[in-house]
Amino acid sequence: MGESVRVICRCRPLNQREIDLNSNICVKMDSSLGQVSIFGSDESVKAFTFDGVYYMDSTAEQVYNDIVYPLVESVVEGYNGTVFAYGQTGSGKTFSMNGNDSIPGQRGLVPRSFEHIFDAVATTIDSKFIVKVSYVEIYNEDIKDLLCEDKQHKLEIKEHAEKGVYVAGLSMHIVHNINDCDKLMQKGWSNRHVGATLMNKDSSRSHSIFTVYVEGINAKTGCLRMGKLNLVDLAGSERQSKTGATGDRFKEATKINLSLSALGNVISALVDGKSKHIPYRDSKLTRLLQDSLGGNTKTIMVACISPSDNNYDETLSTLRYANRAKNIKNKPKINEDPKDALLREYQEEIERLKAYVKEGSNLRRKSIIDIETEKQQLRKEYEESIQKIRSEYEHEQKSKAALQQELDNLKKQYEKASVAIVSEGNNENSTESVAETKKKIEMLEKQMVGGEQANNESLKATRKKRLKEAETKMHRLMEALDIKADDPLLHVYNSTHEKLEALTKQYKHQCQKMKMYEKEIKDIQSEFEIDRLDYLDTIRKQDRQLKLLNQIIDKAHNLLKKDPILGNLEKLKKTAIWDDNNDCWILPDNQNPTTSLPSATKINNKPHIENIVMLKESDDLKKLKKKLENSTSENISETYFKTKTTRNVAERIKADRQRFDTAKSRNFHLDDSIAKGIIYTDDIYENNTHLIKKPQRLEALSK
Repeated sequence: MGESVRVICRCRPLNQREIDLNSNICVKMDSSLGQVSIFGSDESVKAFTFDGVYYMDSTAEQVYNDIVYPLVESVVEGYNGTVFAYGQTGSGKTFSMNGNDSIPGQRGLVPRSFEHIFDAVATTIDSKFIVKVSYVEIYNEDIKDLLCEDKQHKLEIKEHAEKGVYVAGLSMHIVHNINDCDKLMQKGWSNRHVGATLMNKDSSRSHSIFTVYVEGINAKTGCLRMGKLNLVDLAGSERQSKTGATGDRFKEATKINLSLSALGNVISALVDGKSKHIPYRDSKLTRLLQDSLGGNTKTIMVACISPSDNNYDETLSTLRYANRAKNIKNKPKINEDPKDALLREYQEEIERLKAYVKEGSNLRRKSIIDIETEKQQLRKEYEESIQKIRSEYEHEQKSKAALQQELDNLKKQYEKASVAIVSEGNNENSTESVAETKKKIEMLEKQMVGGEQANNESLKATRKKRLKEAETKMHRLMEALDIKADDPLLHVYNSTHEKLEALTKQYKHQCQKMKMYEKEIKDIQSEFEIDRLDYLDTIRKQDRQLKLLNQIIDKAHNLLKKDPILGNLEKLKKTAIWDDNNDCWILPDNQNPTTSLPSATKINNKPHIENIVMLKESDDLKKLKKKLENSTSENISETYFKTKTTRNVAERIKADRQRFDTAKSRNFHLDDSIAKGIIYTDDIYENNTHLIKKPQRLEALSK
């Protein structure tokens, strides 16, 4: 069953810049109805209704308890959830998400979600959890891992057939408590791109996504669930005329506005319902939020606005944007028993290691039996080979010395293979001592959390109370909206005059609404005109920049004429290929330049072809002669049987060794991730091929 994207609106107080400009407050809110009213300079009023509204005196604690708390609770149950803040630059998005740790009531939504998740995990009975976090930013349409040491390394978006869109090479860090999450968030925050503009001294110049992955397994039922919480802090939309952005800041603002425009197009296409194509690929941001908009996710949008009449146009644009978003329908479902769950691997590894400690002697006995079986199989092959050689000897009357040498070679191969198998069996038994195995089990169990506060009844009661309060508030808001939308024609009136008054009042109200809609159309048209002029100004500046680059290329072209690739600009333009994933052009490699042959004429056309044919024939003859010489120099009696018998032995040894190496490499990846507490998306999405059932080849039935 689908559910709509929930939208709330939060208004910050006037900042110092707006106070200095003597700005007036143009926004009013009615929290009982979830209504925002914005007043224009011509005294026109526009009203918008949302799932919750929070005025200047509200706290982050109120926002979290009323709206975000139920969503984070559902993430622990196995749902995907997304909370993203949207608004113009300087409207309080980052403050809403991160908050101020020095004031308890103003701690942001992100740190509160950490506290909530670990409280929920600690009070859950008969379940164990693994909690991981990742932190990425989208800066100038480049994706970067904020928790990676290499700050300049760019990541790519990939799509998996079953698991959907993911960032390749992204690091996911295992966390055990709130403190671990806070440290990683601070580390990522220090790596973010931040810059000063006229409207905001600490303006975010990139979109950031902090993701918390919660994997849980029930000890009794074995049911495994995996939830994911995306906490998104979007960069603010900007007008260059207000921010005064130039140079790098202007380039950043252009990319930010383009990605937000792409997000708006996706929302419009989803709300429209008629669009067959949803333009998720237009931006890296919309690509990563694909599941959050119309997919398998519960989504909350926090629309942040300024109360100043100086920002009237931007505030109105944000409210319209949010009003469209609340009509998006998502299809959230619990992610049960996912194949790529890390917790499943840990659980299976613990069971395997415990079985090894408990039944070590049985395992050794079993391995000895397997070695004996291999020896018997080798003996059988050895005897069959001898019989073949003897029969061939009688039939073809080969020399006794050559056959004796062949027999000796086979015997050596058999003994060598037998020793190798025994040594590998011994190595497998001796690699892991009981002490090391117990140490591994302890290490794996340390990565899991859950059940620490299972007997804390007060904490459980607090969680239930907060969830109930959030649900009660939402029901009250829905009831208030139903009462307001009551139809006067359905009422019972004592007299005709009373009914006439009610209908007249309703008529005036509808006329007022019609005027408001007419004004809305004019406002949208004027807003469109402002945006058009703003975009034209951006295009003019980009055009000037393009002309500058073209002039630089023209100046440098004389120096590049000798280069076979870069010297021919027209050819370079034709051979260049656009890469959608990396958002750049792929230019041909100039290391291996192609040389054009001289054109053939009527005079030398025929001899030229004859020369080529003769050269080709002579080369082929040389190859055939060399092959014949090699075949005659070899003793066929020595190699005829050797290729068959030794290949069987060698292939068997090679297959056993490959099997052993594969198992070893899997354990190495797991051990390495346990020790460091960091897992990469490539290990989960690309190296999990052993979980996919491969088709088996069917042998032909014997007649």
